Parts: sequence; structure tokens; C-alpha cells
Amino acid sequence: MNTKLKQIAIGLSVAGLFTLVACQSMEQGTGQKASASLDSRSGSNAKGEVTFTWQGSDVLVNGKFSGLKPNSEQGFHVHEKGDCSAPDATSAGGHFNPDTKNHGMPNSGMNHAGDMPNIKSDANGNATYTATMHGFAVNTGPTGVVGRSVVVHRDPDDYKSQPAGNSGPRIACGLIK
Repeated sequence: MNTKLKQIAIGLSVAGLFTLVACQSMEQGTGQKASASLDSRSGSNAKGEVTFTWQGSDVLVNGKFSGLKPNSEQGFHVHEKGDCSAPDATSAGGHFNPDTKNHGMPNSGMNHAGDMPNIKSDANGNATYTATMHGFAVNTGPTGVVGRSVVVHRDPDDYKSQPAGNSGPRIACGLIK
């Protein structure tokens, strides 16, 4: 084979390798589910139930909450540790952030994997929640949320302040199973 053909063949092989590596790193799900039951923390009455359903490269997050401040927003995040034992839920650690990014707007690509849209409560302090998220998986792998915790904060996330959006105390926490 002449030199020119060898260079083309090597170039195609390298391009194929990069394509294969890129495809292998994009996790896909086909309906895997996880859930969390959130209990009150920090002297609040907040409680909730959350489900995570993997759909292709997205995760559908659904939740129902009660005991929230009426007509308000609360920060809502996946945290790195599956431990809600502390009375103020600090045992859950910081936001889940496998890619070591700054805190930011959910699904912007410039945010922690665990950054999710705020919960919005009604006049009775109840909320129904639905969000389609990118950046995490429903498994126990490095980008997986199973075995981690999900936390509701007292105040809304401003999506700017570092490291956690100035969302205040943790008022509910649950282990994702």
C-alpha cells in the first residue's frame, strides 16, 4: 500500500475509534426507575415522594410534596451522598457533581448534574413536580443517582450563587433507591 493510502487508512481508523469512544460514553436508559421518600429535616414539616425514570439519554423526574411554605419556590437537588441521617441533612453532602462543574441553571451543560428546577408550591404548601433532566443516569455508576439523596431546600435556588444557589437550609431529604 502506498504512503498516501496508509495515511488515509490510519485517519479513518482513528476517526472510527473516536466515534466508538464517544458512543460508549453516552449512557442510555430504557425505563429503569428509582424512587425516594423524603422526610422532614431542619424542624420543617416538608415531605415528599420522587420517582426517576430513565428514558433514552434523559431522566423524567416526578414528585409530590407537602408541608412546604405556601405559594413559594424551593431549591431541589440530587446530593452526592445517600445519607439523610443528620437532623439538618448535611450528611447528604454537596450537590451531585461528577463532572466538577460550577452550580448553574439546570440542563444548561454548565451546571452540577444534581441541579434541578425549583419546586413551586400552591396556597396549601403542596406541589406536584415534573422535569426532564440530562446529565445523570438511573443506575449506580459514576453518573448514577441510585444510592444518592434528593433534597428540598427552604428557599429558591438562584442558579448563580456558588456552590449551591443560595437555597437555604435543607428541609426534606430522601435516599434514592
